[in-house]
Amino acid sequence: MPKPIARRKTKKAAAKRFKVSAKGKVLYFGSGRRHLASSKNRKRMRRIGSPKVVDNSDRKRIVESLPFS
Repeated sequence: MPKPIARRKTKKAAAKRFKVSAKGKVLYFGSGRRHLASSKNRKRMRRIGSPKVVDNSDRKRIVESLPFS
């Protein structure tokens, strides 16, 4: 029998937190929206909820954790 090809598994923690766009940008959503929202103003809550692009210094590690995206 031939030996199976080794494949990398997706890191599920990274898959839940990051998304790779069609052009290859890595996006994430800000933290801090789940609770204690009444003390945060509406502008801050909108900013937290919008997607942001991951910095290039972290991008390589995240893409390695998401081999099928």
